[in-house]
Amino acid sequence: MSANWLEQLAPEHAPPPPPWWPPAPGWWGIAALCLLAPLLTLAWRRFYGRAGRRAARRAALLELRGIRAQAKSDVAAQIQRLLRRYALAVFGPDRLAPLTGEAWLDFLARHGGERLAGEDGRALLRAAYGNAAAAEPQRDAWLSAAEAFVRRASRRAAARTP
Repeated sequence: MSANWLEQLAPEHAPPPPPWWPPAPGWWGIAALCLLAPLLTLAWRRFYGRAGRRAARRAALLELRGIRAQAKSDVAAQIQRLLRRYALAVFGPDRLAPLTGEAWLDFLARHGGERLAGEDGRALLRAAYGNAAAAEPQRDAWLSAAEAFVRRASRRAAARTP
């Protein structure tokens, strides 16, 4: 062996730079995630938004059935609380928080509870907030109007949301 064996080696050279196309598999995954994330988010919101409204409607109708079965004197207060809770769940607090009195009754009438627009609605509010003696004669009218609101309101809310 000779002493200059290092001189016999090939000269140094850098490896070629990596090509920019095709990208590495990780970049393909990130691109797919960026493209699919908005679609998956919309699908998730649409499916679970409807499922939430359906569950709220089922719970409200079940509670109405329970109110109908009992013979308590505070039926109007129970119906009023149920309508308010259901409307808050379906339409959100921003629209419902300021509504009281006639504005609340108009909201109920516009979203499915047409029978609550007139004297039946005013009697419901009077009975719910003090005059419980007027509750018995109009009880069935209030229950049917509340059921109509619960059944129709979620469909109208679904029509206005994407």
